[in-house]
Amino acid sequence: MPRCGSSPTMAWDPMDEATLSRDAFLGGRLQIWQPRRGYRAGVDPVLLAASVPARAGQSVLELGCGVGVASLCLAARVPGLALTGVEIQPDYADLARRNACDMAAPFEVVTADLTALPADLRQRRFDHVIANPPYFLRDQSTPATDTGRETALGERVSLAGWVEAAARRVVDGGYVTFIQRAERLPELMALMTARLGSVEVLPLTPRRGRPAQLVLIRGRKGGRAAFRLCDSVLMHEGAAHDGDRDSYTPLVGSVLRDGAGLPF
Repeated sequence: MPRCGSSPTMAWDPMDEATLSRDAFLGGRLQIWQPRRGYRAGVDPVLLAASVPARAGQSVLELGCGVGVASLCLAARVPGLALTGVEIQPDYADLARRNACDMAAPFEVVTADLTALPADLRQRRFDHVIANPPYFLRDQSTPATDTGRETALGERVSLAGWVEAAARRVVDGGYVTFIQRAERLPELMALMTARLGSVEVLPLTPRRGRPAQLVLIRGRKGGRAAFRLCDSVLMHEGAAHDGDRDSYTPLVGSVLRDGAGLPF
């Protein structure tokens, strides 16, 4: 069971609710503490969790877990998993532990750099490794002013480093699943093809007639199947945003509200 508490080196205190908000995920099944200022999780980690083909009794490692949204959504959908998260920012890691305590979820959170994991973690292998790596190359974009947001969104470790860390930690026959912006897909495909096999890509399209903005990509260690490009998942109905109501398609709505799976 995760440890409940805080450490003394916080940018904000994960136990001080004046600095936090508690946000509903999966239609309110999860109530997740997040910083009011800093990186705040949206739908991306929920979609990532929904795409993982995990079964009860398996182990899952999340690289860059933040406050734990992806792992905790996965725990809500698939009981009986052994979940481990790695997070470089101590304040976000402590908040992930608090969220896991609130859910009584079997989620161990390790504060570490994914390129320099603790020795005990380097000795372990997992059935699944998942990640939502930073999206933006900072030689082509503007850094965020908030340190937490910048660490989450601006690439410090290359995608090659993320894929290498994931490939080293997954068991033979196990799966690595990432969510990433569509423009990074060529780079990510090359990296996964070099280190894994049986690569599959699931594009996520915001509305009909528009290009995909995000992709889910999965590889299998030792896999030999041919590359597979899946039919795109449509996120929203209608040609444009219509007022304050959400316009998610039935499939995506069932993922976001009910914790349904998102099959490749």
